[in-house]
Amino acid sequence: MTRASTGRDKSAQKSLGGLHRNIKQAKCLMVGAGGIGCELLKNLVLTGFGEIHIVDLDTIDLSNLNRQFLFGRQHIKKSKALVGPVAKETASKFNPNIKLTAHHANIKDSNFSVEWFKSFTLVFNALDNLDARRHVNKMCLAADVPLIESGTTGFNGQVQVISKAVTECYDCTTKPVPKSFPVCTIRSTPSQPIHCIVWAKGYLFNELFGAPEDEAPEFDHSEDTENAQEIKNLRQEARELKGIRETLGQPEFAQNVFEKVFNKDITRLLEMKDMWKTRKPPTPLSFKPLSSIPRDTRSSCPSEQKIWTLEENFWVFCDSLDRLSLRTLELRSGEDTLLSFDKDDDDTLDFVAASANLRSQIFNIDCQSRFDIKQMAGNIIPAIATTNAITAGVCVMQAFKVIKQQIQDARMVFLSMSGDRGLTTEPLRNPNPSCQVCGVARLDFECDTSKIRLGEFIKVVLQDVLEYSPSVSILHDKLIYDEEYDDNVDASFETLGITEGSFLTVMDESDDDQSRRVNLIARIKNLPPNESGQSFVKPTRIDIPVTQAQPPSLDSLVLSGKDTGRKAGSHVNSDVEQSRKRKAEDPLDSNQEPSKKVKAEGEIIIIDDGYIEID
Repeated sequence: MTRASTGRDKSAQKSLGGLHRNIKQAKCLMVGAGGIGCELLKNLVLTGFGEIHIVDLDTIDLSNLNRQFLFGRQHIKKSKALVGPVAKETASKFNPNIKLTAHHANIKDSNFSVEWFKSFTLVFNALDNLDARRHVNKMCLAADVPLIESGTTGFNGQVQVISKAVTECYDCTTKPVPKSFPVCTIRSTPSQPIHCIVWAKGYLFNELFGAPEDEAPEFDHSEDTENAQEIKNLRQEARELKGIRETLGQPEFAQNVFEKVFNKDITRLLEMKDMWKTRKPPTPLSFKPLSSIPRDTRSSCPSEQKIWTLEENFWVFCDSLDRLSLRTLELRSGEDTLLSFDKDDDDTLDFVAASANLRSQIFNIDCQSRFDIKQMAGNIIPAIATTNAITAGVCVMQAFKVIKQQIQDARMVFLSMSGDRGLTTEPLRNPNPSCQVCGVARLDFECDTSKIRLGEFIKVVLQDVLEYSPSVSILHDKLIYDEEYDDNVDASFETLGITEGSFLTVMDESDDDQSRRVNLIARIKNLPPNESGQSFVKPTRIDIPVTQAQPPSLDSLVLSGKDTGRKAGSHVNSDVEQSRKRKAEDPLDSNQEPSKKVKAEGEIIIIDDGYIEID
């Protein structure tokens, strides 16, 4: 150990006292190496955490460099996690004793199992999407490892400590769903730039190069029955476009696409006279007049900060269409020939920007610069380096309480750069008994996935152990069993794609989808070697939510069978007991509905549903 590192240890020991040893022995997982992640890694290294693992799937973009100080221009387009040597080199300047392991992978990959999560002292979330955050929340609950969740949006930030059966989990409060738009608005009567961008990204790009429109989350089909004739016309248009897609790579492909979506489809809309009684009608565009305009060499790559002219949009559209066509043809020799939109992919962004602007001009809507379209198409919220730094600092302060096993002293922390106070806090809330992630019974089911049949699982676990009736639905990513769909009862888990680490979700069979409730989550584990002759081991332990005395039943949400809890060997850990004791003293009613707003003192900050979109 160098003299510098010895001095650093002494300084940390003076500051942290007895906590310093526990921090040096702690093994942390950091999911996400973006704006918060870079600041957080620096803080963890400086504080002296002994071992840190980083998981990130993203690559480094030029726009990251203003706030993600671990990376430089030479790292653009490289994996954030595979720049681990760079991060390690930078981190070593702060603390040469750090043990840093980087994984360039999706945190949802099967190799990041519950057992792998169990190896960590605590987990930090520094993610940028809802799905991944929910996955990490679920895995930490299954592994019973504390999670420190964080997020920033502009000048606002939020940090939350999550601990199984002690605090609410990430899914205990409803999160806002991504905004969607009625199909008819997007396809027939756009009135805003975002409508044209969604059309270009979710419809035109996908119909030509990706998945069909019906799979695009931006489209709301709830009003389809009210506009049956128009929907029928729009589906006919989509079928025609699929026919044009077959000419991909041929010289006339660009003209065919252009004439179809910017002329023929618009002409059809003009025939619907009633649609334009109260709004200005669109103006179709033609390919030949625009193609006859001399092509300026700058037209294919105009500045992204300015609003392009009609001619520039036309030539960027044609050029990007050629580039995407070539990529698709090259992929056809492989298995996956679908492309997907990526805001950092010049080809896809150019196509969406030019297509959206051409459509905007047709419908008399203001055009946008490529830069602005990138923000809207990528759902980008501006990131502030200072906000990330403060939020990362708060994460480490809350981690101290977790390591000292004083989670009851942790707080929900909100950051706002407006008003008189920058930071406000509130007590951590108790678990929501209605949460369909942490408010459900859980068990581990050990089996040989090549031998066990779904029907055996239903009989042994649901009927014999839990005394559930057959009126349940079982899901593994999708529905695999219900009372009217029993095709899979004789299929093995292996055949159904159920492997080590898979989760089976058991739900009641209510006709009302809104009242349907998750009753049980079963995690599949491989049989130990000494049990290899069997197809399964009958469960002897079930984890019951702290807010419930027994596992939830189908009729009353609480099992009436007095032996069921005993049969299953119900287990409640010491954290639950401590939580129950604290409830008597906690002014927060454990059964109260989670607040829909968090409002800090002096009206400093209001966050709907306690949720903040992250950088």
